[in-house]
Amino acid sequence: MRNKIIAVNAIIVLIVGLLSYVLMHQAISTAATNPTVLLGDAKHSVQGAAARLQLDALRAERWLSQKSNDPAALDAFQKSSDNARKEAATSFCDHVLTDARASSAFEGIAPAMAMLIDESGKMVGRNGSSLNAGRDLSADYPAFKDALTKGRAGSDLWANKDRQDSFLASYVPVRTADGKIAGMIAIGVTMADELLRVSEQTTGGGLALVVPDKNDISIVAKSTNATASLPDAVSGPAKDLVSRVLAGGKADAAPAADMYVGAAILDGLGDGKHAALAAAAPLAVIDNAGAMAQPLFYVAILGVILVIVGGWMLGNYITRPINMLEEGLLAILNGQQEKRFELDHPELGGLAFRIDQLLNQLMGIEEDTTDEQGRPSKAPTAADFRDAMSVDRSTQGAIGEGQQVDPAAAQALATEPAPGYYARIFREYISAKKALGEQTDHITEQAFATRIQGMERDAAQKYGRPVRYQVHARNKEVVLLAVPLPQ
Repeated sequence: MRNKIIAVNAIIVLIVGLLSYVLMHQAISTAATNPTVLLGDAKHSVQGAAARLQLDALRAERWLSQKSNDPAALDAFQKSSDNARKEAATSFCDHVLTDARASSAFEGIAPAMAMLIDESGKMVGRNGSSLNAGRDLSADYPAFKDALTKGRAGSDLWANKDRQDSFLASYVPVRTADGKIAGMIAIGVTMADELLRVSEQTTGGGLALVVPDKNDISIVAKSTNATASLPDAVSGPAKDLVSRVLAGGKADAAPAADMYVGAAILDGLGDGKHAALAAAAPLAVIDNAGAMAQPLFYVAILGVILVIVGGWMLGNYITRPINMLEEGLLAILNGQQEKRFELDHPELGGLAFRIDQLLNQLMGIEEDTTDEQGRPSKAPTAADFRDAMSVDRSTQGAIGEGQQVDPAAAQALATEPAPGYYARIFREYISAKKALGEQTDHITEQAFATRIQGMERDAAQKYGRPVRYQVHARNKEVVLLAVPLPQ
């Protein structure tokens, strides 16, 4: 029995646990690998990264506009000799970088480059040294040339393949007292550092900066947390996606090898059409859906263990008293007729007591029915009730035997409806018995009425007319007084 209890419950727990594991694993896998949701997330992530990149550029422009009003900037352009202009420009640019490193506008990633550029687009000087002074930046970066011509601030991606460096550059015009453009002040944050910061603040994954290159595309920078798979995907499976984004200007995403690639145009940089940001997103939100559902499997195993322990305890709780009953009955069959069961068990104790009663009756042994104080605990039988009634009857009184009955009372008895009459004298009889301290639990109203009706028939034959009874208590006993009814 014990093994059956354990086996059935263990199978149920295993089925429920395994079914829960399979359903949970399937639900997590479906939710974690939904391509529509993941493509949308990849698209939104790269849009957020592009917006963050453009925000950083705008903040740099605002900070730099304050520096353009520094008299030292205009003074560097107005020096009388080239060497003096170079030295003043280098000194001013060093001062700008020092202030940038102490400013909160760059969130810990200060510009790596600062330079002054004259009204013709040639570099006057930069931080650290005056090398490359005279370089025509307007020829290298058309967007900067347009900004210089119109005298407006802006940001752009400055990438030099020969030097293998790239910057997120921001520039602001320096004006004379009469409002004329004396030149530009520009600062640049290393693109790899900027992409890493944007990645940490938005997607958390690798980022790559892509620009058109004749009839192809070119990756000019990538974040340091970008693996080799992102450039491979951008140059391979996701190449059409990036080209489409560069041409159409709308953000999009597509699957590529072991990832999703999202791409978004960088509207606020340069002419707004020559650069796009690409971001890598995993093919699944959760790498191992089975690992998340695995606790359900462990819970099922724990459930089986608990079933085994609980089944063993429950089996012992039931089988031990059953074994005692079986062994006791076997002993009785083998001749030990005095054998009885003294089993204290909430569920099977009553069964053992009934078996003892059955054995006593079958073997003709009178059962001890007294309680612990020696009081009888056996309820009176129907024969006891008849005996009590017969005693009462032996003390009956009637007309002509010294009993006086009020004619009005006799008339009232005669007119009283039978149901009410029998119910009333039953109540009076029980009340009188209880008043004398006698037990009445064994006397039922139906049995009492039946007995009274029999007595009435006998008395009617004796007196030659109908008879009804009154209840009287005298000499510490209850007497039923026969009252002949008026004719």
